[in-house]
Amino acid sequence: MGILAWIVLGLIAGAIAKAIYPGAQGGSILGTMLLGIVGAFIGGTLYTLLTTGTFTLASVGFSIGGIVVAVLGAIIGLFLYYAFMSRRAY
Repeated sequence: MGILAWIVLGLIAGAIAKAIYPGAQGGSILGTMLLGIVGAFIGGTLYTLLTTGTFTLASVGFSIGGIVVAVLGAIIGLFLYYAFMSRRAY
């Protein structure tokens, strides 16, 4: 997949994930794009693990199914980010 397709997939998946995830998420358009790209890798890896039983770092393609998997991965990424960042050392 080309770099332009990664940017578009990242923007679409990141924006949808931010709209679905409860609460207010800050961040710029670059943060939204990176969230979507990371979500594509998280979702692609989990999809590969569930379908083939092997753990490989994979990404999704630019299709409707790929966007759905990327959005689910981005939501998981948001959940993990807020779960780890809310624990502060006092």
